[in-house]
Amino acid sequence: MMSAACTSSPFFFTGADEPVQFQCPIQETGLIEELLSLLQEGNSKSTSASPNSGSDGSNRGVYSVDERKQRRMTSNRESARRSRWRKKKHLEDLTEEANRLKMENRELKNRLGFAAEKCHVMWRENERLEAESLALWARLSHLNRVLVAMQTMQQSQY
Repeated sequence: MMSAACTSSPFFFTGADEPVQFQCPIQETGLIEELLSLLQEGNSKSTSASPNSGSDGSNRGVYSVDERKQRRMTSNRESARRSRWRKKKHLEDLTEEANRLKMENRELKNRLGFAAEKCHVMWRENERLEAESLALWARLSHLNRVLVAMQTMQQSQY
């Protein structure tokens, strides 16, 4: 601790960046020692805990209200920026998937159209073959009757 009587000799406080020199023009008992101990205590707390550690106890004493407000605003802006990026990425992913699904749908419609056309062609071919089959059965039946008649005539001639 410092002596109660302060001469105008400088005091040095080593902070995070550079040493700061304090001049002591007044002589008050205990006030200077208390201030220096608070500064040194605050310095040791701020160096032991990172500013982003989330520990409210150490950061509240180190940062002023304006600094905390500024850090919160910066943090909120970054969070909003990340949220907008995620939303944009999600929208891009959805758009990409929608385009992929549209292409797949178009391809499936083409395949369905081709299959429907092929089915129609096969249906017409089947109808033609059924009609041809009926015609051939009718002709065969007629030829069978002619054959039976011819055989009957040949047997009657003998």
